[in-house]
Amino acid sequence: MQINSAEDRFAAFRHRSYSLFFTARFLAAFAIQIISVAVGWQMYDVTRSTFYLGLIGLVQFLPSLLLILVTGSVTDRYNRRAIVSICLTVSALCAAALLALTVTGTFSPIPVFAVLIVFGVERAFMGPAVQSLAPNLVPEKDLANSFAWNASSWQTASIVGPVAGGLLYGLGPVVAYSVALAFMVAGALLVFMIPKPAQRKPGEPTSWSYILAGFGFIGSEKVVLGAISLDLFAVLLGGAVALMPVFASDILVLGPLGLGLLRAAPGLGAIAMAIVLATFPIRHDSGIKMFAGVAVFGLGTLLFGLSQTAWLSILALAVMGAGDMISVYVRETLIALWTPDEVRGRVNAVNSVFIGASNELGEFRAGMMAHFVGTVPAVVIGGIGSLIVSIAWAALFPQLRRIDTLEAPDRRRVAH
Repeated sequence: MQINSAEDRFAAFRHRSYSLFFTARFLAAFAIQIISVAVGWQMYDVTRSTFYLGLIGLVQFLPSLLLILVTGSVTDRYNRRAIVSICLTVSALCAAALLALTVTGTFSPIPVFAVLIVFGVERAFMGPAVQSLAPNLVPEKDLANSFAWNASSWQTASIVGPVAGGLLYGLGPVVAYSVALAFMVAGALLVFMIPKPAQRKPGEPTSWSYILAGFGFIGSEKVVLGAISLDLFAVLLGGAVALMPVFASDILVLGPLGLGLLRAAPGLGAIAMAIVLATFPIRHDSGIKMFAGVAVFGLGTLLFGLSQTAWLSILALAVMGAGDMISVYVRETLIALWTPDEVRGRVNAVNSVFIGASNELGEFRAGMMAHFVGTVPAVVIGGIGSLIVSIAWAALFPQLRRIDTLEAPDRRRVAH
């Protein structure tokens, strides 16, 4: 399908269920960004420790890892829309708890980490449910278009959310958490309004073979394995989000609003690239372009780590976001097209853990490395690592590298 008109560019929005889903996901992503900025800055204000900044990512990742055998099975066997709505409600309760800790003056590492663990449990169920619900809301012909807009929803929130979070935090953490709470509640209500979509459920009873089917499918399908693991290692090594409070406070001396600008910069680059991809989708050499996107992400990370100037740091982060957007666009479309719906939840549970490992565990990696070797070396080493991963994975997964068009496996072409 050629995307040559404005109507085609907005093809996914012709489906009301997807429009509700898109809006809810945007509000939830916006709230997450506000909470992330507020918690990170407030924790650094209270502790002045990069170690605790790293732990913020770790405590949110561990639930996804520990519940990996449960979350995917639940997503495949039960109503995905209901799961997402419940998860957003739990997120709202977590935002309310952070608000209460701030209002009562009891904000400190232990109670905050307890709240973030609950938040991590919610995200463990939310990740595979959201990723599996989206393909049920649009026909296959509009799937790639919906993934481009899904990514733009997240990245738009990643632009506006951190800046808003910095501004709101400047007014006071109570204001920041209150706005996040309102957005989470609104998102939960919108998801609840989505009509129950068709969903192919597995006919087999729950067993170990059923529970482990996601691992089995990923292990046997090298395209999916390569795509998922590429993100894991590239972002695990290249992630610098956890250290942005340090850059904003001590290196670039920008303050809370400056932190918001730094957090928004990757999203700015990503949304610009998402608009380009929605208007001019990748037609050929998809695999090669995905690896190139990861390499650009690594170069941007390296430049950010070396920069001592605010505008150059923001530019480097925007380049990181643009490169990551290319990788996300190709990777998520391939995973959706190559995965049967009846096993989609279990595959996406594994994918969510890998994404969590790359993001939250990547933050932990950055925080710990900064604690021992310094903030700038931690980011520079990570950027070099992402470049190495892009080259190594292109060699290790030749079938993924040769993917030409983003079509279903029975119709896609492999470049020779």
